[in-house]
Amino acid sequence: MADLQDEPLPSPGTDVGPGCLGSEDPTPGVAPGALDRAMELLSEHPVADGCNTLVWTLRQSPYHDIDTPDLGVDTDIPRLRAGGVGAQFWSLLTPSEAPAVDQVVSDTLEQIDVALSLVRRYPDSLCLALTPDDMADARNRGRIAAFLGPVPGRTLSGSLGALRAFHALGVRILAPAGAPWAREGLTVFGHEVVKEMNRLGMLLDLAGCPSAVACQLAGASKAPVIISNTGAAALNPHPGNVTDEVLLALRAAGGVAMVTFDTERTGDSLHAVADHVDHVRALAGPDGVGLGAAFGAEPGSPRPAGLTDPSGYPRLVAELLERGWTEPDLALLTWGNAQRVLRDAEFTSRAAQHRRTV
Repeated sequence: MADLQDEPLPSPGTDVGPGCLGSEDPTPGVAPGALDRAMELLSEHPVADGCNTLVWTLRQSPYHDIDTPDLGVDTDIPRLRAGGVGAQFWSLLTPSEAPAVDQVVSDTLEQIDVALSLVRRYPDSLCLALTPDDMADARNRGRIAAFLGPVPGRTLSGSLGALRAFHALGVRILAPAGAPWAREGLTVFGHEVVKEMNRLGMLLDLAGCPSAVACQLAGASKAPVIISNTGAAALNPHPGNVTDEVLLALRAAGGVAMVTFDTERTGDSLHAVADHVDHVRALAGPDGVGLGAAFGAEPGSPRPAGLTDPSGYPRLVAELLERGWTEPDLALLTWGNAQRVLRDAEFTSRAAQHRRTV
């Protein structure tokens, strides 16, 4: 990482532009005291957001400046700071209707280029993260850690060399959904992919996988898996939401399900989203729930009231405080669980590499 002068992370809720917490009315029903406690907690345990699609959006608008608030996209640095965001997983997924594997590979590589250019363009705010130590270091230096991934599992096309190449480019997460080797269950090659990802220290993102496949992947991986953006199917049977069966499998495997902020999947209000967070915690456990809002889109994407952009995170934390969540459990939700799965993946990788040398 560049040797940059340390600077404090701005306090969540600072009035920095359109949509920021300081420029909107407080969420109805959330006590000001709870909001103050939420901001204080996020200053120590910022949000590690499991899904942001900003890279795809900026690929279409390469000259967009995210250093200043702009209504042309729902994510920018001021609103990330206002919401207490300290790390993000930048989705490099492509539209599912992409016509051919070679086009998917090309689109993915272009997104990696956009992401790396973004980090270089804003070195005082963003920092490429490859390890959980990088994530902690970025927080301590007042930067937002940027993890690359997931990339689509389709890009591997029968080649573990492609997986290793993505890892060399900085990618740390891969999504098997839609890949031929994990469509209806793990093939022989699929098992090799999981084994190699464990060796490399990459995370499997089960978002979009059928329930049976997700449970199989969670059991096959020696490292914890994640679901980067989801809701509880028990509350809303949307095809993108996760079933109780999968949540229990995640709990057994030490994985994390990250709740999205999407009207179609998690409801039209902050309170509805909090219901999904509560349900995921009840099934997956306090160590198995996180946040993966899937911000980064252009205006028009349906968002719950109070959670229209990243500056709304303190409101959600305040709502959960009002519901009786303890501050240690909230610290796990926002930061601890994401860092823990990354660290566990790193430990699994070291153990696998040690076995190969003895």
